[in-house]
Amino acid sequence: MRALQLTGPQTLELREVPVPEIGPTDLLLRVAAAGICHSDLHVLHIPFRMRDEPLTLGHEIAGTVEAVGDAVDGPAVGERGLVYLCWSCGRCRECVSGNENVCLAAGRTAMPPCPGLGPDGGMAEYVRIPASSFVPIGDLAFTQAAPIADAALSSYHAIAGAREVLRPGATAVVIGIGGLGHVAVQILRATTAVTVLAVDVAAEKLALAADCGAHEGLLADDDTARAVLDRTDGRGGAAVFDFVGTDATARLAVESVAPNGAYRMIGLGGGAPEITAGPAGGPGWPWGATVRKSYGGTRSDLIASVDLAAAGMLRVEVETFDLADGREALDRLDRGLIRGRAVLTP
Repeated sequence: MRALQLTGPQTLELREVPVPEIGPTDLLLRVAAAGICHSDLHVLHIPFRMRDEPLTLGHEIAGTVEAVGDAVDGPAVGERGLVYLCWSCGRCRECVSGNENVCLAAGRTAMPPCPGLGPDGGMAEYVRIPASSFVPIGDLAFTQAAPIADAALSSYHAIAGAREVLRPGATAVVIGIGGLGHVAVQILRATTAVTVLAVDVAAEKLALAADCGAHEGLLADDDTARAVLDRTDGRGGAAVFDFVGTDATARLAVESVAPNGAYRMIGLGGGAPEITAGPAGGPGWPWGATVRKSYGGTRSDLIASVDLAAAGMLRVEVETFDLADGREALDRLDRGLIRGRAVLTP
C-alpha cells in the first residue's frame, strides 16, 4: 500500500509499504479520508527521529472496515466509521469514568497512544486500529467525518469543560479560526445560547467565522482585549477558547476573561499566560477565573460531535488533496493558506 511517512526530521515521503497485519482485537481500516492537523506539522518539524522506523502520519481517520480480528465482537466488514484517537487502556479508573483522554496508563503526560504520533497513522491506504477505537458514522461523508476525530473532538471537549459558565446571555471568545476554531464556533452555537466573538489576525478567517455563526469578528491587535471588554460591559468573556496558544493569545485571554470565567488552552503555540498570585485588578488575572489545558476529548465527546454533524448542525470546511500531495497540503497549512481543514484522500 501507499503511506505518507516521516523518514527523518522534516523529511516526508510517499512510500510503498506492506498492508498492516492485525491482531485478534484489531481492525484493518481501508482509509477513505485523513485530516491534517497542526500536530502533524509539529511532528514534521521535530529535530530528531521519533522512532527507528519510518512513521506514517495522520490521526484524523475515517474509512471502512476491511478485516476484523478473531476476538472482536462488534464492528463488521464493510462498516463505515472513524477512529477515536486516544488509544487508552480501557480499564483504569480514568477510563472507566469516561476520561479516556487522560488514561492512567499514559502516566503524568496523560497522552495515551495516538495514531500518527507513535503508532502508524492513517495517511495511508490502510491502517491497523484497536477495535475499541472504532466509532460508526452512518452515512456521513468520509471527508467530513475524518476531521471530526480531532478538530471537533478537541473543540467539543474544551467547550464541555467550560459548560458551567456558558449560560444564556454570556459571551464566549474564540481565538484562532482555523481547523478547530471554526468548528468550535459551530459547536457553541449548536449547544449554547451565548454570544460568540471570533478573533483572528486574518480578515478571511473572520469571514469563515461569520459563515459558521459567530455574532461578531474582531481582528487581533493591541486593542482586542479592550474591544472584548467594551462588548461585555467591562466584564470580559465568560469563556475564552484559545486555539492558537502563543504568548500574544495567552495575554489576550488573561486580559479579556471575566471574573469566575474560564480560560481554555487548546492551541500548542508554547505561550505562557502571565497569571500571578497578586491582587486582581487592571489587565491581570481576575478573581475566580480558571485556566485549563485541554487535550483531545473523551469517546463520549466524539460521539456527540458525530451526532451534531449527522443532524446538520456541524460542517467542517474542507480542502481535499490526494495522498500524493500531502507535503503540499502540509506546506499550505504551515503558511496559513488552508480555509478550515485539509483532508487527504488515498
